[in-house]
Amino acid sequence: MTKKQRAIQIIEKLKKEYPDSDCTLAYDQAWKLLVSVRLAAQCTDARVNVVVEKLYEKFPDVNALAEALVEEIEEIVRPCGLGHSKARDISACMKVLRNTYGGNVPDQFDKLLALPGVGRKSANLIMGDVFGKPAIVTDTHCIRLTNRMGLVDGIREPAKVEKELWKIIPPEEGNDFCHRLVDHGRAVCTARTKPHCENCCLMGVCKRVGVSE
Repeated sequence: MTKKQRAIQIIEKLKKEYPDSDCTLAYDQAWKLLVSVRLAAQCTDARVNVVVEKLYEKFPDVNALAEALVEEIEEIVRPCGLGHSKARDISACMKVLRNTYGGNVPDQFDKLLALPGVGRKSANLIMGDVFGKPAIVTDTHCIRLTNRMGLVDGIREPAKVEKELWKIIPPEEGNDFCHRLVDHGRAVCTARTKPHCENCCLMGVCKRVGVSE
């Protein structure tokens, strides 16, 4: 079985297992997802969703957040950890959106990547979830699971994993596939405990779970 063949089978099985997978960060505007994904670094999505409610009560739009002092932002986002650096990046990012893009989020990957505090993972998430364009979000779940499944071989660097997955994942499937990996990684193919392979929907396809080469 080639990696591409395995990838297609895994995609189909995960679709059946997790038909409603979606981003677990709460947002109703593109700029809010930019803020949330920056706060989510080394923090749970659940905590981010609580913290941003307070942030948006005080700073309800891009202009308000761009004009806020870094210290004011930091005071609110501190529960997410790395408060100063996250507040600094959010402030700088909102200023660029206000001054360069009229308060809008650009829909081009390179322009997203140039925003303060935005890396490849964040840019891909915006491209896929907001603009519906091909995207592969290589978060910790994606990296762990694709290595276990045999879609990549011992690669841990996010950019390299992304590059390898682009070769085997149909572009239109990438974004939803990565959301399903998050759900599967939380429920079955866990990081902090032994994976629950006996309950895995990928039995016979995943390289770790009884597949023969």
